Amino acid sequence: MGQVEFVTVTPEEAGQKVLQFLQRRVDKDVPKSAIMRWIRTGQVRVNKGRVKPFVRLEQDDVVRIPPYTVDTEGASEKQSGIQSVMQKIELDIVGEADGLLVLNKPAGLPVQPGTGHTDAVTTRLKQKYADAPFCPTPAHRLDKNTSGLLLVATSYTRLQELHDLFRNEHAIGKHYLAWVEGRWEHSEEVELHDLLSKQSQRDGKERVETGEGKESLCLVTSLLRTNKKSLLHISLQTGRTHQIRVQLSSRGHPIVGDIKYNGSLNPQGMLLHAWRVVLPAEKFICLPTWKRPFDVDQQLLTNVY
Repeated sequence: MGQVEFVTVTPEEAGQKVLQFLQRRVDKDVPKSAIMRWIRTGQVRVNKGRVKPFVRLEQDDVVRIPPYTVDTEGASEKQSGIQSVMQKIELDIVGEADGLLVLNKPAGLPVQPGTGHTDAVTTRLKQKYADAPFCPTPAHRLDKNTSGLLLVATSYTRLQELHDLFRNEHAIGKHYLAWVEGRWEHSEEVELHDLLSKQSQRDGKERVETGEGKESLCLVTSLLRTNKKSLLHISLQTGRTHQIRVQLSSRGHPIVGDIKYNGSLNPQGMLLHAWRVVLPAEKFICLPTWKRPFDVDQQLLTNVY
């Protein structure tokens, strides 16, 4: 941007700290250190006055953003890569509410980009909502190979509300479906209670193991059992990394397709799906699209609603 810009804080942006606001508003290739320097030297003004980076903005505040330049060649290449991704696949929006989008995240798509892959839910959101005053932001995560419901806030206020709810592990109902190896031995709902901790592997990746660490709890109900496979309903009571995958695998029932935790290869990938999310005032449902023999009849879910 080659000239000074004066930006009015929208209702969706209100409540953000000055630094957060600027990081979302300016070109993504501008480093945080440069933005901090703008604020420190008084180039950023709020309502014509100097401001600290962690002061929270209110609706209708006017923010002065100084002129700046970026590496246009690198930025152009990066944008081109994002556009090529977007031409292939869109976002599957299955619900909306006040300040909220609900996505059905496909298996194989990470929520955040990482080393070796730029395609992610956040990448697609930034492309699709490039002109939005507040870029829709996921309020939580799902594993890359887990499919299902992902809550995305379209305002900063709703994002903070959702973060508060997810920190309170009993404020949100999080329900999953999973096909596992073997015949599940319990006909009634059972409680799985473990201590889980992250362990580093030789290849530098992390693996979660039972035995010590943070308390992890979920409730499991069998929906369909055969001698070789079982369909389970899981209600999370805590939200630990890889929790469902590890707790089921440690009991001899790894999730079908979960190679990391001893599951068998499966052409449809890992069969773990976040199918129902219940908030204090809203609930959302989305069944998996697994093909035979792993398709799910909604009638099986009658007793777990």
